[in-house]
Amino acid sequence: MDSVEGQGRASAAEPARRPRVRRNVTTSIAEDICSERYPSGSILPRENDLCALYGVSRTVIRESLKVLESKGLVRGKPRIGTSVCEKDDWNILDQDVLEWMGPYIAAFDILGSILEARRTIEPAAAEYAAERATAQEIADLDNAWRQMRDSSHDPESFTEADVTFHKVLLSASHNQVFRRLSSAMHAGLRYALHASNVAAYSRDEAIVVHGQLVEALRLRDRAAARDCANRMLDLAARDLAAERGPECGRKANSEPPTSAAPRR
Repeated sequence: MDSVEGQGRASAAEPARRPRVRRNVTTSIAEDICSERYPSGSILPRENDLCALYGVSRTVIRESLKVLESKGLVRGKPRIGTSVCEKDDWNILDQDVLEWMGPYIAAFDILGSILEARRTIEPAAAEYAAERATAQEIADLDNAWRQMRDSSHDPESFTEADVTFHKVLLSASHNQVFRRLSSAMHAGLRYALHASNVAAYSRDEAIVVHGQLVEALRLRDRAAARDCANRMLDLAARDLAAERGPECGRKANSEPPTSAAPRR
């Protein structure tokens, strides 16, 4: 009995444990926002109702809402509640936000925007990589290309290898901004590449041009590397247009203004 009472006193003396924020709760609320269960401009349910909906404490809900507010999805207003922000205010370069948008990304018209960003960045990154890539980075690109080639009939595995290829390519440019953009665009790039890879009738052309890019880097051929990157993007634009119809095709195939090649 004494032992039991002692344990009870020890337990009572311990400070109350602070509930840990559960990532899946934040994700669940975010995905409900992205799916427009809670549309832009609407007010989220009250804290007590959110607790009941997601099965967690008020502390967990409050911490989750703080995370969402830091990423631009919601905004707390005194005496009003927490409102869902307009989509233009969302931090779409945040990896978490892109992942939350993932299943609904087509509705956000972001695939075309990602392609436009890639048209601006990747050809220059490829050209810089032809000059700066280390032997190990070229070997990593070659390994990713071989994985693409060997999984050409498996869209999921092919996409994983394709994402790795493009991340290594941006990193091999040895441009700190491109490297940071690689991390920021990772989730969006995954969905964009997956969409084009699934839409493609055959992935053979993509495999060929990725292999040619690796060879251009080995030869330190900057012009060939830029050309390969542009041809990869042309294939992605074509496949996205085929998946989403002519309206998407007009945007996907739009060319950016001609810019000067990067100098040494």
